[in-house]
Amino acid sequence: MGKTAFVTGANKGIGFGIAKHLGLSGWSVIIGARDKERAEQAISKLRALGINVNGWVTIELTDMESISTAANEIAVNYPYISLLVNNAGIPGDMGVDGEHTELDDVRKTIDVNFIGTFMLTKLLISLLEKNRGRIVNITVPSEISPYWHPLAYVTSKAAQNAMMGVMAMEFQQQGRALEIFSVHPGPTTTDLNGNMRLPGFHDIDTVGEKFAALINDGKCHQGEFLELYPIVKED
Repeated sequence: MGKTAFVTGANKGIGFGIAKHLGLSGWSVIIGARDKERAEQAISKLRALGINVNGWVTIELTDMESISTAANEIAVNYPYISLLVNNAGIPGDMGVDGEHTELDDVRKTIDVNFIGTFMLTKLLISLLEKNRGRIVNITVPSEISPYWHPLAYVTSKAAQNAMMGVMAMEFQQQGRALEIFSVHPGPTTTDLNGNMRLPGFHDIDTVGEKFAALINDGKCHQGEFLELYPIVKED
């Protein structure tokens, strides 16, 4: 079946840009999404560009049953996947400082961005290993930036980065045919940040194209944290 990727949250934003440019570079893609209508709209757009979309899988990262069902569906219908892109996530409340962040907001954000992502990764590891595959997390640096640091979001991604580091070390130590690494797209205009447009921000096509080039560079990136576009410092 050639190169096939499962991209979560691929119906819009960075996920759509990643699916688009992986597809344009020769990959087949499977869309992971919560909403049928949005998934089908994304598939229509991608197929209109000549991209091979194998289908879509319903997944809700706050629901363990949904994650398990999605993993089983992938194993049955798409057993040849060799790339998992953990892109789906929620922003949490980006409009408050750490002191005023609600505990419920922290829990909800971690549930999606870390726990849901961890469970999906865990359930697909065996399948990906059979295909000498890779796991790529779309994330942000754990190092706190003075310019942008919403507590719930940064905390959830720091946990995701720790997961990547631990798994990468263990895969290496165990000599497993499996690779995991993280990619920070950098400031990108998406609905996650209210379609913010500021100096240093990029669009989803720019990010998607650079991501696809990274995936196709033929190099091993085990355990690496790679920045496509670092956060631009304010004057």
